[in-house]
Amino acid sequence: MNNASEPIWLLKPNIHYLNHGSFGATPIAVLNYQQSLRERMEREPVRFLTRELEGLLDEARSQLADFIGADADELAFIPNATVGVNTVLRSLAFKPDDEILITNCTYNACRNAAEFVAHSTGAKIIVASVPFPLESSQQVVTAILEKVSPKTKLALLDHVTSPTASIFPIETLVKELACRGIDTLVDGAHGPGFVSLDLRSLDVTYYTGNCHKWLCAPKGAAFLYVRRDKQASIRPLAISHGANSLRTDRSRFRLEFDWTGTDDPTAYLCVPEAIRVMGSLLPGGWSSLRERNRKLILAARQVLCKTLEVAIPCPDEMLGSMASIPLGTVPLSWESLQSKLLEEFKIEVPIVPLSDRSCLIRISAQFYNRLDQYQYLAEVLKRLIS
Repeated sequence: MNNASEPIWLLKPNIHYLNHGSFGATPIAVLNYQQSLRERMEREPVRFLTRELEGLLDEARSQLADFIGADADELAFIPNATVGVNTVLRSLAFKPDDEILITNCTYNACRNAAEFVAHSTGAKIIVASVPFPLESSQQVVTAILEKVSPKTKLALLDHVTSPTASIFPIETLVKELACRGIDTLVDGAHGPGFVSLDLRSLDVTYYTGNCHKWLCAPKGAAFLYVRRDKQASIRPLAISHGANSLRTDRSRFRLEFDWTGTDDPTAYLCVPEAIRVMGSLLPGGWSSLRERNRKLILAARQVLCKTLEVAIPCPDEMLGSMASIPLGTVPLSWESLQSKLLEEFKIEVPIVPLSDRSCLIRISAQFYNRLDQYQYLAEVLKRLIS
């Protein structure tokens, strides 16, 4: 456990940082470890990149696999989850009139990727409208399955939605879609460290997740999981030396994804250190950290809803370390509200626009957050929007 007198993060102490969910925040110890790796690489670049890197990636991938309940050979390191979604969508062969099923909560970057592929192949985007507020997770299942048709080729679904911060019942959805012969690509941008993952039992076809958010690895660390029986079809966005390698000791999937060109691989190599550091913050390890953050977000949501006189918008069981609260129609634009919160009140928190001047506010809870920060936010919001 860290000495309470020592800072763990570089975050500015005068900012109420309630937006861990957007980009995460990397502990100082992990950043120091990354710097040591960079120095090692720069002392002997050729040795590091051509002789040592493969083994280092194997070890880092193995430790990540243990953490998320996967086979290491079904994982590839990638820079971010958007790259993972693009990789799968642009590898698959869609025909005219094939349907790609998404939801109204699909992350904008991923929706853009799906629309790009649909436009270039003649496939169609089908949008399932998931309501928010929600009374139960069954509403999510019903909304999505109602849009399934014999033409549905792939479902692109969030594990944790970006705008509403809701945990989708992904186990049920993957199973129900598989029974209908439909593969699922899960955008798990928030998944690793946010929920307890076991990709083996989930038996999803494709899953991509960021390690820089709730695992708190350096920016540029993410993974793509591809079930072994589907790996032959999935190619990296950058085709490189692995495409015609004569090696037979490693799979084509491994050879292609482990080297797509020269870059800085140290963010990937820091993933085990981030898992270790974050898991050491509380005596109970990761399960205690997740539970601590979840309890804080539930308490924070209660404070905000009570102060703003807003009904609880979704069941507690659909939340992890983030929550979104509807603000209704506000007297200023969402951009102005978000800017005013930061510039005048030193609160960093995202405002999510819906329509006209209606919006949500999304709060995150990480180890560095305290309940009084959300109480302060509630008081400020009441003054600004009432």
